Parts: sequence; structure tokens; C-alpha cells
Amino acid sequence: MARVAVIGAGTMGHALALVFALGGHRVRLTDSNPATLARAQGLMETALATLVAGGEAPKDWTSGHLAQAVTRHESLEETVDGAELIVEAIIEVPEAKRTLYERLDACAPPDAILASNTSYLDVFPLIPERRQARAMIAHWYTPPYLVDLVDMIPGPRCDKAAFDQVFGMLKAMGKQPLGLAKFVPGYVANRIQAAIGNEVQNLLDEGVATAPEIDAAIIHGLALRLQILGVYAKADFTGLPLLQAVARNKSYAPPEPRESSPTLDRLVAAGRTGVLAGAGYYDWPGDPAQLFEERDRRLIALKRAMREIGVMAGTERDL
Repeated sequence: MARVAVIGAGTMGHALALVFALGGHRVRLTDSNPATLARAQGLMETALATLVAGGEAPKDWTSGHLAQAVTRHESLEETVDGAELIVEAIIEVPEAKRTLYERLDACAPPDAILASNTSYLDVFPLIPERRQARAMIAHWYTPPYLVDLVDMIPGPRCDKAAFDQVFGMLKAMGKQPLGLAKFVPGYVANRIQAAIGNEVQNLLDEGVATAPEIDAAIIHGLALRLQILGVYAKADFTGLPLLQAVARNKSYAPPEPRESSPTLDRLVAAGRTGVLAGAGYYDWPGDPAQLFEERDRRLIALKRAMREIGVMAGTERDL
């Protein structure tokens, strides 16, 4: 059992607190916004109830059990007192992170490991020098209590033992840490997702297909095979000469990345910002909390099915 401090109780932070608690660790959670910190307990309880109902968390985990495993604190100093692992999950603003790391340098235990959940920022230049030996990125995906992938990148002067300690901790929690040799913005999954996002937004803006049609192509065509094969094993089944022919024939040219999308801009201007607003690319009537619960229930069912189905032999290696 490790003493874990999670800084930031928003979308990712409260969920990470739940993940580490379910992993058997004692967690302290804080946020600079009192309202965000106050909401965290209810959000964790809702997610926990869904996990318990779906068989993804022990049945004896109640709200009382959760309240003992995760405590909330208004003071940063109190939150990190005695912490062995400090998870930074605040906003993606460099100066905000720099300020936080300066405060942590002054109050965190000298041997505490710092792990940033940043999605795209190179945080290492923002971290004080004397903390570099125990600084790393551990980037999770939402919702982290269901998505097992964690991108892990050691800082340029990170001690290997500290990195291996967190890597092993996550493996023991049933997660899939992916150790990368160096920092690149977006890591692997987010870079692939960005390329897909650029392509599908272009298809929509150019009137080639509607949002439901594009999603249908992904759900019923692309995603079905990727679930068990990934990209490279899928290529092996297709046959590599076909990939050579596609490249030679120049049958595909990706669209140029653009700073804006007319379709996306129109939706945002109309207040259609997503599930929380009741509409985005689709209409989402009803309680947003129930919609997120429904998403989680379906993800649980998919994870359960994938554990039974498995991936193709040979495509999964110890990372």
C-alpha cells in the first residue's frame, strides 16, 4: 500500500483517486477550486456504484469504504504530507503547472515521486532541478477506471528505479502501462486519435458523409477488427504487399491539418458543446450523469467480452 496524493479533482483527478483507492492505496485528493473538490466525492461514488454493479469492483466497496480510502483536503501541504507518489492532474497550462511544481518542491517529501497526467505538454522543464530524479509522466485516458492504458515517460534525469516502481505499481493494479523511450506530444494513442480526428472532420466539412455515417464506418468496420488485432497484426492478415501497393499508388493523401473546422465552429457557437450541454454532433436528451453511467456500463460489458474473446495469439507482449 502506497500513500498517494492526487492534485486536481476534476474530470481526471477524482477518477484517478478512485483508481488508486481500488488498487489498494491510501489516497489524499485536493483541488484549488473548493466546488470541484466538493463534487468529487459524489462523482467517485457514482462511478464506484457502476463498477460494483458491473463486477469491476469488489461488492463490499461502499461509499463508506471509499470515504476511508480517499480523503479530501483543501490544503496542498496537508495533501502531500507523507506522500510517496504525487499525481499531478491539473489544467494543461504551463504556468499553472510550473507554479504548482514550485509549491510542491517546497512542501512535498524529498523522496516523493512526481507523476504528471499531462496529455500534450513537456512538463519536465517546468519541474525544479532537485525533483528531476523522481519526475515522470503517467498519462491516463478517460475514464481511467475502465481504460487500462497508461503512457509512461521518464524525465530526462529520472532514476530508473523510481520509474520501475511506478510501472510495477500500475501493473499490479491491473493497468497496461506503456513505457516510451522519450517524450512526444500526444504519445501514441492520442497521436493516432488526432490523425483520425483530422480525417473525419475533413470528411464531415467536405460533405462526404454525415457524423452518424462516419461513426458507423468506424464502429462496424475499423473498430471491430482493431479490437482483436491492432494495426500491425491487421496488416499481417491483409498481407504486406497490399500496403506496398497502396503506398506506390498514392491512393491516399491525408488532409492538411487546419486550425479550425466550419462544422465544429458552428456547433460550438450554437451551444452544442457535447453531452453536458445536451447536444453536440448528436442530440443527447436526458440527465448527463445517466448518459455517462450508460457509457460506463457499455464499456464494462465490452471489457468483459474482450477478456473472454482475447486478442490474437502473439500480438500481446509484456511491455
